[in-house]
Amino acid sequence: MCSKIIGAKYFHLSDDIGPEDQPSPIDIDGHGTHTASTAAGSLVRGASLYGLASGTARGAVPRARLAIYKVCWSLGCSSVDLLAAYDEAIADGVDIISASLGGPSYELFNDPIAIGTFHAMKKGILSVCSAGNDGPTLSTITNVAPWIFTVAASTSERQFKTLVRLGNGRKLEGVSVNTFSPSKKNYPLINGAKAGNGTRNPYLFPSYCDFGTLDPKKVKGKIVYCIDDGGGQDMSVAAAKGFGTIINSASYEDTAFTFMISTAILNNVTSKQVTNYIKSTRSPKAVIYKSHTINVTKAFVASFSSRGPSWLSPNILKPDIAAPGVDILAAFSTLTTVTGNIEDKRISKFNIISGTSMSCPHVSGAAAYVKSFHPTWSPAAIKSALMTTGGGGEVGHLWDSNFEHSITNNS
Repeated sequence: MCSKIIGAKYFHLSDDIGPEDQPSPIDIDGHGTHTASTAAGSLVRGASLYGLASGTARGAVPRARLAIYKVCWSLGCSSVDLLAAYDEAIADGVDIISASLGGPSYELFNDPIAIGTFHAMKKGILSVCSAGNDGPTLSTITNVAPWIFTVAASTSERQFKTLVRLGNGRKLEGVSVNTFSPSKKNYPLINGAKAGNGTRNPYLFPSYCDFGTLDPKKVKGKIVYCIDDGGGQDMSVAAAKGFGTIINSASYEDTAFTFMISTAILNNVTSKQVTNYIKSTRSPKAVIYKSHTINVTKAFVASFSSRGPSWLSPNILKPDIAAPGVDILAAFSTLTTVTGNIEDKRISKFNIISGTSMSCPHVSGAAAYVKSFHPTWSPAAIKSALMTTGGGGEVGHLWDSNFEHSITNNS
């Protein structure tokens, strides 16, 4: 990647910078490295996340060059930094601007991304932006200006599954990116509701494995069954010295995430088998295996991908296109951990992440490829070419019936 980067600048003209931030273009959280390599990374053989998704990694357009403009810090991405970066990129003469960021929709005259991308468009530069990760709720779409190429997230040809085997021999299939292999045949299994430390807080519950509610004496070395209540169960169980966690979650069955410890996400129906088994024996046991991949024949829109219509401009159809944004393996910063948690000991040159931030650079790379063959085409022409030639995808769930857009696949 170093030979590809022809420029790297940072902007912190506002006060939105924290004490842990480094005032330099260096990526200390991995997001920029991941998206940049997705757009234009060179071929790397043997890429994987601890053996998962092993193969040859490459960006959408490996021969492209990158100019990096760092505008986001631990406290956010300020309007003044965004506008300064757009001005700089335009002055530098870039061909495509890829922005895997967004926020609440504002009136276009008050939206820094809309303003910056408008000036880029006037100079013949296409701006590609992520649609947001607040789906499947309607009207959650961001970056809705008509001159922005707004990208939703779709699945790809693979998914990550994690097998759980209970002590009675029953096997259950969960979802996660679990890099941990068990060292024992079985581990003691306990329900979080039975592992509480007696904390009396009306807002914290051991059944949800809320942080600070678990007793290390009851949890140490065990797998804890938790009910999802907004995330963080893995950190809570890890803090109590647990081996792993099985999480009952009703959200995002199509997306796998990395966790601090060995973790599997089960849906409500499958989770009932776990609770019934725990009740059926005095010494429940279980094991969580390292994740494996399965092949998927057709792509569909990710459940987390933000939906239209835009409340700001309901007559303008958004998002414009969908691209792979689920379980994407790409380069990662070694200045942070796999999960971003300082207690996580895993450092990797590659990581598997999901989001419209990951789908955006796929389209940016495709746009750069088209631009290389048609350097005189306008941003609208490149956008039109990709929108009208993308393949049709499948609707993922009933709530996707309102979503009719092309899906691009750069494989």
